[in-house]
Amino acid sequence: MAIGRRLDLGDTDTKVLIVDDHTLLREGLESLLAAEAGIRVVATAENAESGVAKIAILHPDVVLTDLAMPETGSVDAIRLIRGAHPDVKIIALTFHKEDGYIHAALQAGADGYVLKDDSRDELVIAIDSVVNGKNYLSPAICDRVIEGYLSGVKKKRLEPSWHILTKRERQVMKMIAEGLKTREIAEVLSLSPKTVEKHRTNMMNKLDLHSVSAVTLYAIHSGLVSE
Repeated sequence: MAIGRRLDLGDTDTKVLIVDDHTLLREGLESLLAAEAGIRVVATAENAESGVAKIAILHPDVVLTDLAMPETGSVDAIRLIRGAHPDVKIIALTFHKEDGYIHAALQAGADGYVLKDDSRDELVIAIDSVVNGKNYLSPAICDRVIEGYLSGVKKKRLEPSWHILTKRERQVMKMIAEGLKTREIAEVLSLSPKTVEKHRTNMMNKLDLHSVSAVTLYAIHSGLVSE
């Protein structure tokens, strides 16, 4: 695709908000997209909470968000943005090519998944795609996604990844697997036992686990705790 060319967007600029905790990456993306006719970066944010606040004010069409920001962790940023602004288009920007991250990002509500080592043209195509109501996957991961679908992995995808859990739910799962009781977990996390039970119930429902032993085995197999 020729640089500066836009696809099917008419005369209206596509407003983009960039969310990433790395200043150089935010500034680099902003500079990169500034060279594209029809795209306007309206703001940048260093975390999901700031991003949500700016979305409410600036109403961007597309949000480009990192998957690994320390305050939110993994796909929590996507879930937070999607929950607060269901109409905005979200593209995950990441170095992660693993199936777990891809599935978790899409389950959380991402419309696109772009790798940080993709080209500028690929990012522009991704923005065009989601604005026009389509989903977009980086070409670097398309083959493995299709291969997984054809080999029956689509059914296994219904077995949820721990990436769909919130940061607090992962903490509770890890502590349960380590043998801590509800009151002990509450003391460590400075929460009420009732709140811990709520996180525990949500975590077990999301992962379709029905006992402490099942939670423990899942945590071991996921590498969150050692045997």
